[in-house]
Amino acid sequence: MKKTIFLVFTLTILLLWLFRQEMAKINRTQVTAWTEDHVADCAVVLTGGPYRVREGFDLLAQKRIKKLILSGVHPKAYLREVFPQWPFYGDLKEEDVILEKRSKTTYGNIQQSLPLMEALYCRDVILITSRLHMYRALKTLTVALPEGFPVYSRSILSSSYKVETLDLWSETAKSLFYRLFAY
Repeated sequence: MKKTIFLVFTLTILLLWLFRQEMAKINRTQVTAWTEDHVADCAVVLTGGPYRVREGFDLLAQKRIKKLILSGVHPKAYLREVFPQWPFYGDLKEEDVILEKRSKTTYGNIQQSLPLMEALYCRDVILITSRLHMYRALKTLTVALPEGFPVYSRSILSSSYKVETLDLWSETAKSLFYRLFAY
């Protein structure tokens, strides 16, 4: 009985330590959209949060990327529904924007975007997602790509700079799960 209690106690302490370590890594992610201006062949936007799509279109309009992949778009959505501000972005071409409509998770976003990146001859990529989501998304993407493939992270704010505790805990749990099964 004492051995069982000791084992449960030790495992609990270990899990809490791992959770805290993962949370610290996630929390250290900076908002790179403010400080870095990369240029790449392609950008992949992981949809699911505010301002991500606009950030991708900003890069396309500024000619910092040639092709934009919006990953995780609703299966029945059209480009003008996804980005109604399109008319205000000048001479963008619809063929430069690809709507990936099959994925429903971060892992799925990455797996479905890889063949698109290959078909578009992307030699480097900018990954766009929220600051909170970037750690897990970047790890998942870099593991899936060939070693040495240039990936630039462009993390943005979802709403405020301070992350809500529940959101941080949720992302930490997801990241620990991905650590076991995705990277």
